[in-house]
Amino acid sequence: MSQFPAAQAPASPERRPPQPSRPHLIASDAEAVEVARTLAARLAEGASLRDSRRLLPWEEIELFTASGLGGITVPRAFGGADVSHETVAQVFATLAAADASVAQIPQNQFGVLALLREAASPAQQARIYADILAGHRIGNAGPERHGRAITHVTTQLSRTTNGLVLSGRRYYSTGAIFAHWIPTRAVDEDGRPVLAWVRRDAPGVQVVDDWQGFGQTTTASGTVLFEAAPVDEELLIDLSPLAGRPGLGGPRSQHIQAAIDAGIAAGAVEAALDFVRTKTRAYPFTVASVTEDPYILGEIGRLEIDLHAAQEVLARAGRALDRIAAAPVTAESSAEASVAVAEAKILTTEIALEAAERLTELAGSSSTREAYNLGRYWRDARVHTLHDPVRWKYHLLCNYTLNGALPPRHQWN
Repeated sequence: MSQFPAAQAPASPERRPPQPSRPHLIASDAEAVEVARTLAARLAEGASLRDSRRLLPWEEIELFTASGLGGITVPRAFGGADVSHETVAQVFATLAAADASVAQIPQNQFGVLALLREAASPAQQARIYADILAGHRIGNAGPERHGRAITHVTTQLSRTTNGLVLSGRRYYSTGAIFAHWIPTRAVDEDGRPVLAWVRRDAPGVQVVDDWQGFGQTTTASGTVLFEAAPVDEELLIDLSPLAGRPGLGGPRSQHIQAAIDAGIAAGAVEAALDFVRTKTRAYPFTVASVTEDPYILGEIGRLEIDLHAAQEVLARAGRALDRIAAAPVTAESSAEASVAVAEAKILTTEIALEAAERLTELAGSSSTREAYNLGRYWRDARVHTLHDPVRWKYHLLCNYTLNGALPPRHQWN
């Protein structure tokens, strides 16, 4: 009998990712941006329908992988393009403007690939980077639900006569259902934190599509169950040395989160412009055309300014990460990276929520019809920005500026 309580039944029969096929190899930053723009046009075509019917983007994720975008941060020494942080943010923002759920699915892959730089051996790096360039995808087995803190881990790595096995129950596992590898934070028998690598199709692994958020509806950020699932011992990564070592794992992760929010904002602003131009009627007895309404013109102008400000601060944070990563990371430079990304996170959060809220106000009452599904921008913005409370970013900035306090180092900073 299973040691875990029954999970909610999947919304549809379990589907597993196909065997990987070698994707296109992107060679430069400019090519990555251009590929993202081309892919975004494809993603936008069915984004509203997928959201309204909660159709998981299997084909779209295959397109993403085939495009080569999943491997753009692989170091050049291992065959990748090793694009800049600024480019990574631009890629994610471009995709999120078209479909924020699809854009969020690979974010954990990028977080894990960044972690490999700081914690994995050269042999481990070579193996995983090669898998990514061959078309394998990395998912996520997220935090545990019932601990007092989000960092609480009870998922257990144990040694048996047949090798290492993993047992535990994880939630908020974005990307796991589409993945080939599911790396998972756990504790070993000595209580050390480790990153255990488990194949998606390994025995004892169950991915349950029970995500119920009202936004980001097709990320499939549900539950992963491990019941004595076999672990690849050659890929086991000891995370304990990271506790006392300055790094960029948190800023890199949060920079991508901010980029997704910037993309949602850009998508909402573009949707508002399109609807006002083509469908919104002028307020009676005022102006002949809604595009001459001074109040609408003022509001759209303000949204454009705020969006461009957020985009520029996001890009500036990326350039700061590029500069800091080019030298040995110190406690001070790690803090500088966290502060730069926190500034971007604040502005992208605020414009995502503001633009998504203003969308229907500017477009008018007809824009609320379910057929248009414009509410998805606000739902996506509200759900995604809750991943990391922006109020603590204000605290981080003030404490750093006023008191010289270095931000705590973790994946949310």
